[in-house]
This record gives sequence, structure tokens and C-alpha cells, in this order.
Amino acid sequence: MYYKKFKDIELSALGFGALRFAMDKDEPNKIDREKSLPLVDAAYQKGINFFDTAYIYQNGDSERLLGEALSKYPRNSYYLSTKFYAPAGVPIEQAFEQQLQRCRTDYFDFYLFHGMDESFIDLYMNQELLDFLLQKKAEGRIKYIGFSSHAAPATLKRFLEWYDGFDMAIIQLNYLDWKMLDAKGQYEILTEHHIPIWVMEPLKGGRLAELNEEAAAFLRAAAPERSVASWGMRFLQGLPNVQVVMSGMSAMEQIEDNAATFDHPDPLTEEEKKTLIQACDIYHKDLGVPCSACRYCVPHCPMELDIPLLIKGLNEWNIDKALWKIAELTIAKEPKNCIGCGACAAHCPQKIDIPGALSQFADIIEKNGIDLTKIS
Repeated sequence: MYYKKFKDIELSALGFGALRFAMDKDEPNKIDREKSLPLVDAAYQKGINFFDTAYIYQNGDSERLLGEALSKYPRNSYYLSTKFYAPAGVPIEQAFEQQLQRCRTDYFDFYLFHGMDESFIDLYMNQELLDFLLQKKAEGRIKYIGFSSHAAPATLKRFLEWYDGFDMAIIQLNYLDWKMLDAKGQYEILTEHHIPIWVMEPLKGGRLAELNEEAAAFLRAAAPERSVASWGMRFLQGLPNVQVVMSGMSAMEQIEDNAATFDHPDPLTEEEKKTLIQACDIYHKDLGVPCSACRYCVPHCPMELDIPLLIKGLNEWNIDKALWKIAELTIAKEPKNCIGCGACAAHCPQKIDIPGALSQFADIIEKNGIDLTKIS
């Protein structure tokens, strides 16, 4: 594991994102403790010293499990980050103390505003909230303050015009979103403001670890010894203002592969960048709805649809019509149950027209006479 200097500390270039713990196969919103606790241990043993979670991840269970897993290690041997989610409606004073208890700690190394975007920018441009962060930083209960953002460049610029004294920021950044969601513009704005970047969704919810068959085969032919996922990680290693790449690793093999990629700095060569662009062009032919499966939308669906799963089904159909690969669809509520209220879309960091996507999938199912209960 290689490390990068941040102010007066050394941080692992690869961080552990605790949104994507291994989940219970029978209860998709429940963390599988037996599988997840060893993941934190493995990450720590591989040299990862930055761990990130949030108040709302798995209804607080992410903070609880991460706190439990890390409690066996010296507190000064790792750096803990969590976030305050203003839309939850919980006072920041209450949330902060609750998070300290969940995480079994007396202080946070990093504490962030969570999910600043076009919908919530006014909630976060709040002097009282900012004063709270600055006060706790002065007391030593927070070491560094920051924010995570899914905002377009214009919104990000407006936010930083309000206050640009943040120590760091987390943005969604990967080679696909570099242009598709203008992550390049976000990167440039933060760099201009001298704010170091932490990366979330480096593989776009795992999609860039697989791509489609043709694009993946193209990359494997170019570098048989490398995983498809490593191309995305090495793309990020080549961006000077990226401090930490956070990966949600839900399986041991993911930790092994990512740790190998971050054994030493190894950014893409110019020739490899050209190869990656070609692979992107191949992938774009089949690219469906750019859902990262963050599940921010799910709690807001009045019909209790598993939206990421249904979009996964739509994308799989668009790629190779192999719905049988997604056995969970056999027990899911069908997309025809969507009432088109749009509550989900209002909370989507990817700005996806979710009702439109579900309507499209419902049409496909109807026109092709598909019985989801019998696809596997």
C-alpha cells in the first residue's frame, strides 16, 4: 500500500468505503456481519488506514459495524470519516453525539456535510451548521471538515463561493463520468480552490469492474495480467489532486485486487489512456441507465420497489437480454407498479429519470411476454 501526505498525516491512497458492506442475501438492506467484519480486518491488514461511513448508511448500521470492527485497533492507527445528512431532519448536535457512540470514538478525523447537490445546497449553506463544524474542529472533536457532492459544476462553484475553507471534498469520479456527468468540471473547480479530492464511485458501483463482454475482453487483451477494475483505479492514480480513492469492497477478492493495484503508484501511460478510451467507446454502445446502486432512492418509493434491482434488470436486457442472470428479479415487485410520482428521482445523485426507466422496463416485460417469476 502506498501513502500520500495530507497536511500533517499520511493517508493510504486506497480508502475503505462502508456503504457497500456485504449484505444479507435474505434481507437486502441488512448488513451480513459474518462476512463484513472480516472485510474491515482484511482492509486494515493490507495497510488501508482511511475508513468512511455516514449517518444514513444502512440506517446507522454501517457506523455501528465499522465502529465495532475498528475498536480492536489503536485509535491513532487509522482515520475515521463520517457525514451529517441534513435532509434527515435530525439536529446536527444530536446526530454528531449519536455518531460518536455508534462509531465507538471520542472524535472524528473527518466530518462532512453529506450529499450537497442541487436539491440540498440551501440546506447546507447554513451558517449555524458550518459554525458547529468549526466549533468542534476547534475543540479537537473533528480534525478536518469537508463535504460530499453530487452537484453539477455550477452548483459546486456556487457552494464554494459561499465558503471554500473546507479541508477536503468527496465527489463521484471515474473514467466514465469524467465526461458523462462532467466530473472533469468538478475536479477542476475543486483544484482551483485548492481542495483535495476523495473519490467515491471509482468503479461506478462496480459496473466498471465488469463493463460488457466486448469491452472487458478488449482490456484483458491489452493487459492480460491486470483486472478490468484496475484500469479504473489507475486512471484515478493519474489525477494529481486525488488524495484518496474510496472503494466499497464487499468481497475479499475485491480487497485483494484493489490492494495489489495500490501497492505502488502506477498511473495509466498515454498509450493505455488511448486503450481505455477505445474500451469506453465499445461500452457506450451498450450502456444503459447509469445507476450506481447507491439506494438513496429506495426509502422514498411509496410502492416499496427495489429500484436499483429493476434498473439493473433493464440494463442487463439492453446489454444481452439475459435476465436470467439476475435471479433476484423473480421475487421483486415489478416495474409496472411504479406510479410515476418522482419521489425517487428527487433523491438520485445520478439525476436519472427513474420513472421513465421503470416505464421502459415495464414496456419491455409486457411486449416480450416476460414472466419475471420464471426467468431463472
